[in-house]
Formats: sequence, structure tokens, C-alpha cells
Amino acid sequence: MRRSLLPRLRHPFGLFPAAVGLCAAQPALAQQQDEQLWLQLNTNVKLTKKARITLEQIARFGDRPGGLFQTEFGAVLGYRVADNVELGFGYRRVGFHNRNTADDEDRIRQQIVATFGRVFTRFRVDERFHTQQSGVGIRIRPLLRYNLPIGERKGFGLFASHESFFLPNSTHWGQRSGYERMRNIIGVTVPLGRAISADMGYLNQYRLARGGSSAQMDHALTIQLTLNFSDLVAPHADD
Repeated sequence: MRRSLLPRLRHPFGLFPAAVGLCAAQPALAQQQDEQLWLQLNTNVKLTKKARITLEQIARFGDRPGGLFQTEFGAVLGYRVADNVELGFGYRRVGFHNRNTADDEDRIRQQIVATFGRVFTRFRVDERFHTQQSGVGIRIRPLLRYNLPIGERKGFGLFASHESFFLPNSTHWGQRSGYERMRNIIGVTVPLGRAISADMGYLNQYRLARGGSSAQMDHALTIQLTLNFSDLVAPHADD
């Protein structure tokens, strides 16, 4: 029997059967499933009154890929065009490890971020490049998130989010056009200090069966730490 690399994650998943059914609108039975741990560190640094840069570091671990299977390092330059609207342009270097045998890739991204009270929206477009192969894969990723403040403590609250992945084109290195996946999260935001906060929760990702590959459902504990060295509003902040 395969021994889980993340044994401590099994029990928390058992606490969310109702939540999973509400936030993950996918077929009841996936052909493949995996338990994962997603870690992310974001650092926001003010450049001017309206501009900031966000440095991003990501590490993802899973049972099926044999441990660490993906790393991402990048930055996004954001410019506030209105009190609740920010435009962004950035780059990420993505590496794949262990049993994840995909080629490493470079990503250029553009995004529009807007907040409307407790609702946060982001419309992101990625251009994906494989250094050893030609062709650019376009990926469109709309995201919607709702923040619910809890108690009197500023910055503490619950959140739920949904993100869809649309691929408008195919490439010879493996991207296939169509609706590829959905990603849903429910969790809690906890302020850890004046300029530090953490988002922690359950992430459910469902990849559709496409191009002969099996459908896959990922169950992940996600932890995102944000260091905010900027007086600009953080993307998920509740005004």
C-alpha cells in the first residue's frame, strides 16, 4: 500500500465533506486523486504612491509526484489606476521536479485586479513559453473571491474563492485548447503582525479528462504568507 507523504493532512480533509461539495462543482468520482501541500510567500514593496512590486515564491508537494513537484519564482509590477483597481504585469519561472516530468517553462502575465467591498476579482492572462520548444500557450484565468470579516480583530476573517482556467489555443509541446481546470479554496485569513498576514485553507483542484489523459482531483492544504511593505491595498484586503 502506498504510504502518504502528507499523513497529517488526511484528518483535516475529513472535517470538510460538506464544504468540498459546495465549493467543488466537479463530477463525483475522479479517476485520479492526490493529497498535496501548497506553500506561497508574497512580498509587496512600495515603489511610488501608485506603484508596487510583488515578489512571489511558490513550492508545491504531492503524494503521487513523490514530494516536491513544482516551484515558481517571479514578480508582478502593479500600478493603481483607481482606488479599487490595479493593473499588473509580471514574469514567473516555473520548475517541475520528481515524477512531474513536464519541461520547465517561463510565463509572462498581465492582470486586472479590482475590489468591490468584500468581493475581490482578478482577470489574468498567461503566456507560457518552453525554452526547448517553439510555440506560445495562452491561458486565461478569471478569479472571484469573497472575504467575510470575523470578530473585532482587523484583518481576521473567512474567505472563499473560485478560479477557472481557459486555454484558447493548442501547442505541439502539450497545451490543448478548451476549459482545462477549476480551482476552489475555502479558508481563513489571520493577521500575524502589522505587515504580515496568512491565508490558510482547503484547496480543491479538478482537471478535466482531456487529450487521452485521466481526470484528476487534488486535495491540498494551502498556506500563503504575505509581507506587505506597502501602503497600497493588498489584493484580498477588505475595505
